[in-house]
Amino acid sequence: MRRLTVGNPPSAGYNSPTVDLQTARAIENQRMNFPNRLTLARLVLTVFFLAAMFWHTPFNDTIALLLFSLAGLTDYYDGKIARRDKLITNFGTLMDPLADKILTCSAFIAFVGRGTVPAWMAIIIVGRELAITGLRLLAATKNVVLAAEGYGKHKTVSQIVAIIVLLVADSYDEWGAQAAHFCQPWVPPLARVALWVTVTLTFTSGMLYLWRNRQLYLSDM
Repeated sequence: MRRLTVGNPPSAGYNSPTVDLQTARAIENQRMNFPNRLTLARLVLTVFFLAAMFWHTPFNDTIALLLFSLAGLTDYYDGKIARRDKLITNFGTLMDPLADKILTCSAFIAFVGRGTVPAWMAIIIVGRELAITGLRLLAATKNVVLAAEGYGKHKTVSQIVAIIVLLVADSYDEWGAQAAHFCQPWVPPLARVALWVTVTLTFTSGMLYLWRNRQLYLSDM
């Protein structure tokens, strides 16, 4: 008598290409995408940037300049890549502007600690960012999305430029006598102008933003 062997059907051990593709996509979706990794990298760079600002070693100001410039590049590329590749996520929508504010506000507070920037200027900048963040949180509770406006983006660019110029003014003495001789006549005045421009833009953009969205908070008073 022929013995019958009962086993699994052939399809049970076969992985179809469709299933494999779906599994690969599911795994890929669970991973953090590249723009969000850049956002997290900006937060990490902020920590090292602050350490370089207050760690009194040779070339620490130059290191701080390089770290901040690298962090500024991540700010540019994470948004660009997310829009280009359609990788916009809730995490990125929340953390990208928050990481920007942490980076720039930390820099201005550090400048106050070093005596480079007057405290009242840093208060205007940090106060504006906290007020706008609070307004957006209030809007979120009412299921209202407040989109970024053009002057707000100009404000962010002006802050990054001002911080970089201030860092150059603090660090060019580390680059040698020739570099110091070249930078000394024009970098400090440029830093002062850039600082005043960013304070003015920060204050103006904040007031306009609060005024245009005043119904959000006036309705709760």
